[in-house]
Amino acid sequence: MVLRFDGERTLPLPPAQLWPRLRDAAFLVRCIPEAEVLGQPTRDQAQCRVRPGFSFVRGHLDVTVTVLDSAEPASVRFSLFSKGVGSSAEVEAALTLLDHDGRTRVCWTAAIKSLGGLLKLTPSGLIRGAAQKVIDDIWHGVEARLAT
Repeated sequence: MVLRFDGERTLPLPPAQLWPRLRDAAFLVRCIPEAEVLGQPTRDQAQCRVRPGFSFVRGHLDVTVTVLDSAEPASVRFSLFSKGVGSSAEVEAALTLLDHDGRTRVCWTAAIKSLGGLLKLTPSGLIRGAAQKVIDDIWHGVEARLAT
């Protein structure tokens, strides 16, 4: 089962200023609400621990964000791998940055490539709803972090 998501966001910085941040795994994990950053995050890979707000996932999830490729200042592609007690997920996301009157329109796609453990048995409608909430929360985290 591959679930796909896509959308657009307009952010207040021009692409040349925004791209270095969105291309930075260390920046991205700090945008995940209530995440505990683990180890020494780098520009190419970072890890964090989160407590999912879903009743069907217990405990915590360790999430690894890895930048797969990028083209300055237009695009970045990365993977997110999460693992918890009895569950795992692999997601691939891509961002395309377009100039929009001195701001940036970010066109994004995300695909859940695989689910393991209990998540594999969870109905796709429940996964879709939970994933959409996580995506929205992360975008709010990006916007809040850019404002500081």
